Amino acid sequence: MSFSAALDAVVGVAHSALDALATLLTPVAGGLAAALAIVLFTVAVRLLISPLGWLQARSARRAAALAPRLAALRERHRDDPVLLATETLALQRANGAGPFAALLPALAQAPFFMLMYRLVRPGPGAPAGVLGGHLFGVPLTAHLAAGLPVFAGLLALATGLAWWSARRARRLMATPADPAQPGAALLARIVTAVPYLTVLMVAWLPLAGGLYLVTSAAWTALEQVVWRRPAPTGNR
Repeated sequence: MSFSAALDAVVGVAHSALDALATLLTPVAGGLAAALAIVLFTVAVRLLISPLGWLQARSARRAAALAPRLAALRERHRDDPVLLATETLALQRANGAGPFAALLPALAQAPFFMLMYRLVRPGPGAPAGVLGGHLFGVPLTAHLAAGLPVFAGLLALATGLAWWSARRARRLMATPADPAQPGAALLARIVTAVPYLTVLMVAWLPLAGGLYLVTSAAWTALEQVVWRRPAPTGNR
């Protein structure tokens, strides 16, 4: 079975689960059942992959805790870039804060995000099931121009969450300027700009996709609040 066929099968099962959840919520939520089903399904998916997010958050905390020792290494080996890179990688690995420790969990989450994107993307023909629902009178398949009042609220939430995430990332990456690492400032700018991509995606996707993205971004912010406590630098 090809990857595309396997993904279509998984999306089909997820669609059925999402439709069943909306049907279950209809007696309580009425016309908001479809939108609420997307929110709850997104939360369920994020709960499923929370251990991966925890690993990523732990790596970020350990990297932040190592900042003074990394700064000392840069000062000590500023004239030997090769030794500096070797010592830096060894220190990060010894304390569970290597670059791959932060990257791999994010890569592992990609299939789940792909699934959710396919799940809330309208197909050809008239929308059916959950995607045939509405949010405050705006169809879940509508785009920005057709549902501006509801989209305005989603965009405001997405912008607020992006600002908070970027501010937190900027604070975690705040280190003294180092001439030996000219790319550090550029990396910091990229990292703090990434959360704002969610705002652009909400403006581009149909309402169902924007609802998923805002819910996912809010869950990410909640995880960051829960897991932002300092972690020991020992390899445990």
